[in-house]
Amino acid sequence: MIATKAMSKDELHQLILNQLRGLAPEADLDDLRPHDDIRETLEIDSFDFLNFLIALNKEVGVEIPEKDYGKVNTLENLTAYLMARM
Repeated sequence: MIATKAMSKDELHQLILNQLRGLAPEADLDDLRPHDDIRETLEIDSFDFLNFLIALNKEVGVEIPEKDYGKVNTLENLTAYLMARM
């Protein structure tokens, strides 16, 4: 599914959380605040984080190059990054 420009910030946020649930089903996403580091808070290794970003790319059609991984380490940053490119 490729998202359209009409996707709201809340819809995108929910899509991100759904992808994280699939990646870390045992994690309590209620503990993940907007400015928390996703990998640290959910204890996700770099390979799983890469798979998470690939899955998001398939969903929203935005590729995140490796040089930008540091820019998408929190929910807030990831949402803003994707919204700006959709």
